[in-house]
Amino acid sequence: MSTLSVCMIVKDEAARLSQCLESVGDIATEVIVCDTGSTDETVAIATQHGAQVHSIDWPDDFAAARNQSLKPATGDWILVIDADETLTEEGRQHLQALLADAPISTPSGPPVAAEQVLLVTWLRQEMDARQSPYTQVARLFRNHPRLQFERPYHETIDDSALTLMQAEPHWRAVSLNTVALTHTGYSDAAIAAKDKFYRAERRMGQYLAQHPQDAYLCNKLGALYGAQGDWAKGLTYLEQGLAQAQKPVPDHKPTATDGMSDANVRPLDTLTWYELHYHAGLANRSLNRLQQATRHYQQALAAPTSDRLKLGAYLNLGSLYKHQKKLDQAIELFEAATCAAPEQAVAHYNLGVAHRAKGYLDSALAAYDQAILLSPDYAEAHQNRAAVLFKLGRLAESRAAFQTAIGLYKETNPAAAIRLQQGIHQLGLG
Repeated sequence: MSTLSVCMIVKDEAARLSQCLESVGDIATEVIVCDTGSTDETVAIATQHGAQVHSIDWPDDFAAARNQSLKPATGDWILVIDADETLTEEGRQHLQALLADAPISTPSGPPVAAEQVLLVTWLRQEMDARQSPYTQVARLFRNHPRLQFERPYHETIDDSALTLMQAEPHWRAVSLNTVALTHTGYSDAAIAAKDKFYRAERRMGQYLAQHPQDAYLCNKLGALYGAQGDWAKGLTYLEQGLAQAQKPVPDHKPTATDGMSDANVRPLDTLTWYELHYHAGLANRSLNRLQQATRHYQQALAAPTSDRLKLGAYLNLGSLYKHQKKLDQAIELFEAATCAAPEQAVAHYNLGVAHRAKGYLDSALAAYDQAILLSPDYAEAHQNRAAVLFKLGRLAESRAAFQTAIGLYKETNPAAAIRLQQGIHQLGLG
């Protein structure tokens, strides 16, 4: 039976730390918490949960801080987790099997013997994101002295893992479809509360000035500017990254479906390639450069990576086609989105919108029903469902659905509730 060290860096995380530690506490051999200067109850909470707490000075470098958290670890495996993340039940089951030294089953190809595995890449669900709710993270790896994090922001273990696999070819990196972590740290409120934008801009900008060829950070910084609404500036970094990036080759690239990595390529290149084109699509769409946006979304969808990770590209290209009245193409993409991530209400909602625009009312209704089943508080889905019911002549059901939508909007968007109430009066349903 193998052992597990959970390693964390924290500061002022009293509000979220307990939930995180409870998700890993009974599976970890030890929990190591490096505190960088908390002034709330973070240290006390960590101690109450049995963690080893080490106070460290903040080095203004996430990779350096991460590496300090790895030093005291004694487990065979290391799991790196943040206070705003929790381990899912699916992640727990995978971890338990790995710690029992069972072979790792991959989405395709034969199982990989546990003793060969150096690094495991999982999926993380972004709880505050609608269009791109999944990201790929490499957080579970062998406790090996040559594995170290790199980059001061958006730090990764992947480069050192690649170097080690090149030196010791018996190691394998395994990429899985397992949704092992949930994350709440990318909400607008969380970003504003911690002033993340300005810190990230400074650290990534300084690093890129010295490493302009780093396509990974070009992508991250470009997306950061886009999230702040400055897609014109973001696009300059995305294009800088695309100029450095080489298209990944499926036969030689680890993906979320092929199981293992090739020692001659960097494990995150496939995802970086996808994200560069996806974010460039968003940037060009924002700048009303529709032809360029379409091309980048198509390139993103051609990336040899998990369809679940490509949900954002399916939805955004589908929406672009719908805007251009290319409804058959839009429906095809939204159907692909529902197949890629059937658990995501937004995919079914967009499919309903396209079916409604095409005049396929029964299909639209079915899609809205599925969206609401998955997300009962989805006000837009209730509103659109009500409109379809009205067109179908099912007036009582339409009135009830409109009232449900109005009630939901009153809690989140009062102005929309007023507009909708006025609209249903004009329909004679008020």
